[in-house]
Amino acid sequence: MRKIILSTLGLLFAVGLFAQEQYVVLVSMDGFRWDYSQMYHTPNLDKMAREGVSAKSLVPCFPSKTFPNHYSMATGLYPDHHGIVNNSFYAPEFNESFSLSNLKAKYDPKFYGGEPIWNTAERQGVKAASFFWVGSEIPINGRQPSIWKPYDGAVPFSDRVDSVVSWLKRPVLDRPRLVLLYFHEPDKVSHNNGPMCKETKVVVEELDSLIGVLRAKLNALPHAEKVSLIVVSDHGMAPISIDRVVELGKRIKPEWVDQVQADNPAMNIKAKTHFFDSVYNALTCTPHIKVWKSKEMPERLNYGKNPRTLDFTVVADSLWSITWRLRSIKAEDYSKGTHGYDPEYKAMHGIFYACGPMFKSGTLTRSFENLNVYNIVCRVLGITPSHNDGDPKVLDWIFGDPSKK
Repeated sequence: MRKIILSTLGLLFAVGLFAQEQYVVLVSMDGFRWDYSQMYHTPNLDKMAREGVSAKSLVPCFPSKTFPNHYSMATGLYPDHHGIVNNSFYAPEFNESFSLSNLKAKYDPKFYGGEPIWNTAERQGVKAASFFWVGSEIPINGRQPSIWKPYDGAVPFSDRVDSVVSWLKRPVLDRPRLVLLYFHEPDKVSHNNGPMCKETKVVVEELDSLIGVLRAKLNALPHAEKVSLIVVSDHGMAPISIDRVVELGKRIKPEWVDQVQADNPAMNIKAKTHFFDSVYNALTCTPHIKVWKSKEMPERLNYGKNPRTLDFTVVADSLWSITWRLRSIKAEDYSKGTHGYDPEYKAMHGIFYACGPMFKSGTLTRSFENLNVYNIVCRVLGITPSHNDGDPKVLDWIFGDPSKK
């Protein structure tokens, strides 16, 4: 009997402690450009801005691609530090290539460095759940969220929302306090049609309505007053045209290079022995691109020290594209929209909106780097972050005196 009483008291104590704790729902809308809310009708995001915190824009890490930036938001690290240096790259330490189409590599934890937020949470006793966030399908350092889904882009967005809400209705001791949710739009539609077109407008406004539905369902939860909603995107989108493509294979002889890892408009190149200068000189004479020796890249980009960036990093000028051979590409892939440019190009910037009990109300902050999302989530959950590259000042803008700069 004494054991039963002690066990019951322990359970009640745990439930009591849990009742004081906060929840975070972190939503990413892939490719949602910073100014879509100005171009299109987004009343639900506008309402979040009035009731919580929003940023002028969310600055992506270089290169402004999906995998590097989702994993930077998850870990608080620059791609140079977590290792996912582009959507496609060559890892010399393994003599293997990584790409989104190479499922064996994509799901191999050895490519993923740092500690993602769900592992930070789980390690400290906070249950986490993920619906398709980059990296959550993989046992990184032997850990994963308590709940996760293998990626399937065919799952309707409304079903994803319903699943997330159902997780938050679980019994308190089985309920995740961190939930991550990913939508692959408006990235897909704006790649296929461009950022400023009627098709993108329709999808952006549908997503905004979905945020309204999610907020309503979260507000109907019994513990709604403890739930924070954060809405972000990994990058923006820029228009491109097939008549603005740089063909690097015309400038560089194939016998000069060992590796070419391209994901328009960014590319990493490894020269063969004795041809380093030949490759560099050819690239520096090529118009409409920027080229750096990877180890000598501008400090502001926080990129190039990782061996996976190879010898050279190349990025097209804004509105331009790069490829190795024109004959190997589909014209439609270079005609509408893309991303991956230098983050100084504001079309690459994403969004940040946050509402909840710990956030300021009606606060607009200056733009900040998206890797700070990691520390923001840790602060709300009351967990200790792992070592990361975030800027502590951002937490002051979000949670402290908004006049403090």
